[in-house]
Order: sequence, then structure tokens, then C-alpha cells
Amino acid sequence: MRRRHFVAALAAVVATPTLGLATVFAEAEKVRHIGVLMGLSESNPDLRVFVATFVEELARLGWIEGRNAAIARYWTNADLQRAGTLANELVASSPDVILTATTPATAAVKRATGTIPIVFTIVSDPVGAGFVAGLPRPGGNITGFTHSDAGLAGKWLDLLKEIAPSIKRAGIMFNPDTAPGGGKVFLGSFEAAARVRAVEPVALPVRSDADIEAAIAVLGREQAALAGMEDSFMAVHETTIISSSARNRVPAIFVTGSFTRNGGLISYVADFPKLFRDAAGYVDRILRGEKPAELPVQTPTKFNTAINMKTAQVLGLTVPPTLLATADEVIE
Repeated sequence: MRRRHFVAALAAVVATPTLGLATVFAEAEKVRHIGVLMGLSESNPDLRVFVATFVEELARLGWIEGRNAAIARYWTNADLQRAGTLANELVASSPDVILTATTPATAAVKRATGTIPIVFTIVSDPVGAGFVAGLPRPGGNITGFTHSDAGLAGKWLDLLKEIAPSIKRAGIMFNPDTAPGGGKVFLGSFEAAARVRAVEPVALPVRSDADIEAAIAVLGREQAALAGMEDSFMAVHETTIISSSARNRVPAIFVTGSFTRNGGLISYVADFPKLFRDAAGYVDRILRGEKPAELPVQTPTKFNTAINMKTAQVLGLTVPPTLLATADEVIE
């Protein structure tokens, strides 16, 4: 029994002498401990909403924070060293289950424990990353929810070509240290999809804001477009991508909903609130006795397209009516 539960139980016995000690201890032990390791930045309001959605869904399922659930939240800010430190700290607290978000955060927790159940979100290639043996049968202490697949690269290019039909060259930007598979998960499919569409693909590995600005400046001089790879580093450095793309007049597509709301041109993203609600469902099932190995990895069924019309105007682009008609969000 945890020390804090023992103290709470003794206090309850003193306050309510008619309660049996075994009864009070049983009540104290009903609190379940849930860890959350977000491999992104807490300063992003969308991400705070995702975590809040997870907590709210847990409450709907009967796990109420402050009553029978204790939830510890950690944020890595896409820092690999910090992810390792926080993962070790989290595992040392012996939670009943851990929710992770992003491939680096999940990898850090996997290195720290092979027994505590882990439910991941915002992971592109869980098999390739070594988290699970397969999607239908994960086979270990890890399961969860992917938010993309390599085939999305073609969709990114289709949207860029639709909104900027004259482009002949497109870069795909990623940090090799944090992108899934070091960038390989999406790079090959992006290059293949680009050639089919008569677009020259350009790999743009970056590790700093200075790298991002330099790469986008080159794209601007070449009248090329930009796709931001699904990568926690890229998400944390979204502001630099937005400002540099606008300054260099580069049409850019990104994979966070906040991208277009903050001034980016176009985004194409999974329904993240649903992923976090579904993740709460898996945490609930694990807390009630099911094993991660028995819960299949789920893939997203819905993606949302958002377009910033003001940014399109600044870039001198005319958004086709067909694209406007199919967009889930149009920001005026």
C-alpha cells in the first residue's frame, strides 16, 4: 500500500470510529494512478485541450480525478533528453497505466518499463518503431492509436497542387532525431507520390529554427512548396514554419490544426480529440483488468482539412471552389 493511502486510511478511522479498518483501506486503495507523458509543448492550447478531453472521458467512464483517479501530467517539449528523464521519473512512481503522445515519448517510456501498461497516441508507425508486434495483436504491454500512415504524403501533395497548381518542386521538412524512423516512414512515400504528380521532391532535414528558416528561404527562391512531416519537433517549431513560409511566400501544408489558425496556409490532420477520447477508453479497459496485448492498435478514420483564406490571399493564391466545398474549416 502506498504511504499516502495508509495515512489517509488512519485519518479516516480516527474521524469515523465506526468504520472497520479493512473497509477504510479498501476505499483508499480504489484510487488508480495514471501517468501522462506528452512529447510536445504545454504552451500549445490545442494539446492542452486534447489532455483535458482525455481526462473528461475518463471521468465519464467513472475515473474521476481527485476521487478515484490521480493523474500526473508531464510535457517534454520535444526534447529527447527531457523525455528520457521524465519517463524514468514517471515509471518510478509506479502508475497503473501510462498514456503517451508522440513516438519519442512512447519510446522513452518503453525503455523505462516492460511491464506497466502503455496506451500511445500521435504515433505514426508503431510496428516500425518496435512498440508492437502487429496492429491486430500488439503482443506486449503497449497498444494505442495511430494518427496517420505513410500514404498521407500523397494527400499532402494533392492539396498543395490543388491550391498552388503551378508548383514543380516541394520540400518535406523533418528532424531526423525525432521524426518516425528518422524520417524514413514518410520520406519514401512522399518522394514516390511527388514523382507521380510531376513534382520534384526535396528532403529537408532540420534541427533548429535557423535550419528551418534557411530551408524555407531556398524554397521561396525556387517557387516551391513545403510539407511539414508528422514530427514532434516540427509541431513545437510551428511558429517558425508559419512566419518563414509567409515571409518567403511558400505555400505550406502541416499536420496540426493550430497551423492554419495561427496563420499557416493549409492543414490536414486526424481527429485528435477523438483519438484522446478513444485512448481514455483503452485506459478504462486496462484499469478494469484487460491487457494491452489483447487490445488492437486502432488507426484513424477521419481527417480534417482547414484553409486560411487570408494567408492564401497574401501568397497570391486562389483557392478553388471545390477545395472550399470539401474543407472542414475555412478561416477568413
